[in-house]
Amino acid sequence: MSADPVPADFLELLRCPESRQPLAKAPAAQVESLNAAIAAGKIKNKAGEPVTEAVAQALVREDGQVLYPVREFAVLLVEEGIGAEQLA
Repeated sequence: MSADPVPADFLELLRCPESRQPLAKAPAAQVESLNAAIAAGKIKNKAGEPVTEAVAQALVREDGQVLYPVREFAVLLVEEGIGAEQLA
């Protein structure tokens, strides 16, 4: 079993780099939907680049509008954020 890339005590400290809102782990169902949309080529990050790599987890901004990918570690760069509206 691998270590959690975003332990709970660390998650409490993390904030969205754009809005400074708290982040939470996205529910498993949302991560599954995100990965399916990535596999289908339907997801772009805030920089407008296609997202091609599946995520292990995602961190969702408090307002639910932006997800940040977690692979081996959390990628908390504004341009790497993924608009949640793409999962609708």
